[in-house]
Amino acid sequence: MKIAVVILNWNGAGLLRRFLPSVVAHSPQAAIYVADNASTDDSIAVLEAEFPSVRIIKNDKNYGFAGGYNEALKKVDAQVFALVNSDIEVTENWLAPIVSAFENDSALAIVQPKILDYKNKDYFEYAGAAGGFIDKYGYPFCRGRLFDTLEKDHAQYNDDVAIFWASGACMFIRSDVYRKLGGFDGDFFAHQEEIDLCWRAFNLNHKARYIAQSVVYHVGGATLQQGSPRKTFLNFRNSLLMLLKNLPFSRLLPIIFARLCLDGVAGIQFAWQGKITHTMAIVNAHFSFYGALSKTYRKRGDRQVGEYYKVNGIVYNYFVKKRRKFTELF
Repeated sequence: MKIAVVILNWNGAGLLRRFLPSVVAHSPQAAIYVADNASTDDSIAVLEAEFPSVRIIKNDKNYGFAGGYNEALKKVDAQVFALVNSDIEVTENWLAPIVSAFENDSALAIVQPKILDYKNKDYFEYAGAAGGFIDKYGYPFCRGRLFDTLEKDHAQYNDDVAIFWASGACMFIRSDVYRKLGGFDGDFFAHQEEIDLCWRAFNLNHKARYIAQSVVYHVGGATLQQGSPRKTFLNFRNSLLMLLKNLPFSRLLPIIFARLCLDGVAGIQFAWQGKITHTMAIVNAHFSFYGALSKTYRKRGDRQVGEYYKVNGIVYNYFVKKRRKFTELF
């Protein structure tokens, strides 16, 4: 099977020096690409001088995560794309179980490995952990991570199971499925575009799985910090865009109305904590969503699956019922 590991980079020369050696060392069966989003640091010089085996794709501007991959993958010939963040350390034999899964199941379209925290390797990492799901209102959560609570890895998720979404920090997708779906939604720019992609794949009956035999370590927040108002804006806006695109029509208005109300509560909470810039980020996210209503609605596919969620309300379970582990939700 022809596999391409594609790392998106923007002004990440230091990250490339730190993490690319593990990818080169442990991926002998793959072609390795770095797609550069018009970096202004010495990323290209570092790649050319220190990683001669790595193929470089030069995007003409910073398209963000979504557009950056869409542009770069037009130039990559492979059966499976492995989309890997520049702050990921891979482990020996990380590709073999995933390649085997694709070869043994023609219906399998998307795979995520186990993602652990590079800074605290006994714990799952925020972005993906042991595979992702969403609740009725579109809030994402993971096995091993509910909101900001991370579980310690004691082999409780050492399995091979169906998931709803795979993390963009490290996800594998068949190239023909990626292209059939039109890739990531470039209007998202960054954040939650991988959930939207997986939801669109789910609506077309494509399968996504988590495979624990493959392990990677993720720094997280290396390109946009967790406490950034820009990140708050993108997460709140993109979540609404994703709901508008993928919800079954009968649930569209009630779910989006409920989310707008819940977002208002989150904005009040930020204000109460003195984080006014985050409150304003939510307000701006809503206005951006309203401005994109018509364009986004036209992106809806012909088929939306009703049973897209396993949990009615993760917010209620986490903040009211105080359930902090994935296994406590059921």
